[in-house]
Amino acid sequence: MGILDYYNYQYCIFLFLLLLLVHHFRLADRRGKKPCEPTNYPVIGMLPDVILNLHRAHDYLNQILNDCGGTYLFRGPWLSNMDMLFTSDPANIHHVFSRNFSNYPKGPEFRIIFDILGDGIFSADFELWEIHRKTTLALLTHADFNARLERTVWGKVETGLFPVLDHFCSGIGMDLDLQDVFQRFTFDNICKLVLDHDPCSLSLDMPYLPCEKAFSHVAEPLLRRHVTPRGVWKLLRLLKVGSERKLLECSKAFTEFIYPHIRGGGGGSMLRAFERVYREKKIGSTDGLRDFLKDTSLNLMFAGRDTTSTCLTWLFWLVAQNPASERKILEEIEHEFGKRNWRCFTAQDSQKLVYLHGALCESLRLFPPVALEHKAPVRPDVLPSGHPLGRNGKLIISFYSVGRMESVWGKDCLEFKPERWITSKGGLRHEASYKFPAFNAGPRMCLGKEMAFIQMKMVAAAIMRRYHVRLVEGHPVCPRESIILQAKHGLKVNLSKRN
Repeated sequence: MGILDYYNYQYCIFLFLLLLLVHHFRLADRRGKKPCEPTNYPVIGMLPDVILNLHRAHDYLNQILNDCGGTYLFRGPWLSNMDMLFTSDPANIHHVFSRNFSNYPKGPEFRIIFDILGDGIFSADFELWEIHRKTTLALLTHADFNARLERTVWGKVETGLFPVLDHFCSGIGMDLDLQDVFQRFTFDNICKLVLDHDPCSLSLDMPYLPCEKAFSHVAEPLLRRHVTPRGVWKLLRLLKVGSERKLLECSKAFTEFIYPHIRGGGGGSMLRAFERVYREKKIGSTDGLRDFLKDTSLNLMFAGRDTTSTCLTWLFWLVAQNPASERKILEEIEHEFGKRNWRCFTAQDSQKLVYLHGALCESLRLFPPVALEHKAPVRPDVLPSGHPLGRNGKLIISFYSVGRMESVWGKDCLEFKPERWITSKGGLRHEASYKFPAFNAGPRMCLGKEMAFIQMKMVAAAIMRRYHVRLVEGHPVCPRESIILQAKHGLKVNLSKRN
């Protein structure tokens, strides 16, 4: 036997013994565990199983939480500070978001992972968050806001949505990505409301706007940061490679788009209100005002684009597979509005569409736009489920799993049933936010909830009344492995005009 053959022989024996050891450890670790539970390997923790299932991250996590009582401790690699407690237990959500709210700010780890949000309302804590919330609430409840919202929505329906959809109706067999249409629609609308600027991304030529696309691209790298050791993703950021390069490109696109529209105090009434508050409250130096307005704009644009576009995407996918629900929505629209011009459909009128509201709630229950929420206690705590959390411990709430728990929604939890939101008297059934956290829960509940429902009802009713939407056969539709629950491959449809 030559020297090379000898070392090859030794290497094979070592590899065989290593695999045998791993197999033995895995068998020992599986004792008493559910089939879906990840294996906790020495040194590397549960990371291998997580990486192998990252392509179906939300469904994998949902399976674990459903099988393990709604709360599960994920063990990260040794010394990586990646241990995370995942939960979808409504009692835990109520405890964290409401009863013990002051102990659960976003925390320092959230600001590190979501650094792209800056000092906006999503990442702010304590006094700065209160300032953001009060200012935003005052703007959304202003007497003129709904009228402005109606003008913006119907203006974009008339000049952008209908021309684009009519164009795709005119060609036989022309496929359209409806998710892309909704994202462009809501991007144009929120830009008009926040920056007083319509970028016209929804038009016949469907232009490529780096900022508009950056909202879709940014969500997946942010999820990957949760399952990558901080030192690793910071190195990738320094080297400008992989998903971190994508985040840097998104940040640049946001900055280059927003800054020109806030220069010199521009940006419309919403940003002028934040500028006044910044100066009155002395939040920072004069030099920091521009960055504050940029962060504020970006956070509001995230809220206005993603919630609405994501919900509408999943709504049309669900309705297309449930013709009975589609008929009920159309009957309700005709009953309430008959031959009235669609321009007469106001924010107040939207309250009459009870069944459509229920359908939207089902879309939000099964596919909440924000799939995960990150929390960290200031002081050690014990959750109602009995799980302890140390100071600054990582708690990840899976909103996606809450809507799919049989213990919460019953045996039909995976079915699309708008009727579950309607009372026996025909009114809307309201569920507690910790059971239905699509708009968050407690003091941090989304301030734009009513605005979102108004816009979604207007758009959904306008499309359903005018067009018949059919799914492209064979096109795969599944959630992306990202923080925002978009359809991974879009929503390809064929359109035809209704008589």
